Parts: sequence; C-alpha cells; structure tokens
Amino acid sequence: MANPVIHFEIGGRDLTRMTSFYGELFGWNPQPAGPEYALVPAGTSGGLGGGLLQTSGEMQPYVTVYVAVDDLRAMLDRAAALGAKTVVTPTMIPGVGEFALFADPDGNVIGLLHQQAEAVAS
Repeated sequence: MANPVIHFEIGGRDLTRMTSFYGELFGWNPQPAGPEYALVPAGTSGGLGGGLLQTSGEMQPYVTVYVAVDDLRAMLDRAAALGAKTVVTPTMIPGVGEFALFADPDGNVIGLLHQQAEAVAS
C-alpha cells in the first residue's frame, strides 16, 4: 500500500467513559496522553494503534483514520482536485509531525499525517 493507514481516532464527549467502554469491550489499554486524549497501543497481535479524543464545544463525536503521506499540502491539493474539501489545514503535533483533515466527496473525514523522522524511528 503506497500510503498506509497508520492511526485511528475516535472522538466522543467523555474521555473517561470512552476509555472504560473500549477497555471493557475490546480489552484495549488506553494510556493518558494529555487532558483530552488517550493513546491506544497497537498491542502484540499486529493491530493498528490509535487514540481517543474528548470532543468539546460544537465538535461532534466521530471516527476517522489517518493515512501516512510525505507532503500534506500536495495531498490536500490532490484531494481537492478530486472533489474533497479541506477541514483542517496542516497543523503541527509537537514530537509527532504534522496532520491535516479533509472531507471526501461523500463527507467522510480522513486524516493525513506526515510524521517527523524521529517519530517514525521510535
């Protein structure tokens, strides 16, 4: 796969409830990664790691995936040419890299992630 899915994210209104729910349901062990975020380790059975985000304000609950890309701006431009709309412009995540979000022609929100070399190596 040229640009693999490398991360999933589930957003909901109550982080404590989400970590409890997904921990009980799937046996996940979410680890705190900030006041409104928990990382879900990939585990040893080859699964994909992800995160749980507590939404706030007008932000609705959601589920999305993040795809690895080398050039966020070029990929957003390509997506736009194919009918997508940018939802979040390239934004830095300290120690991780840069992400952006777009909505495909059907409204599905997909994340793009350009990881820093140090983050990929670890």
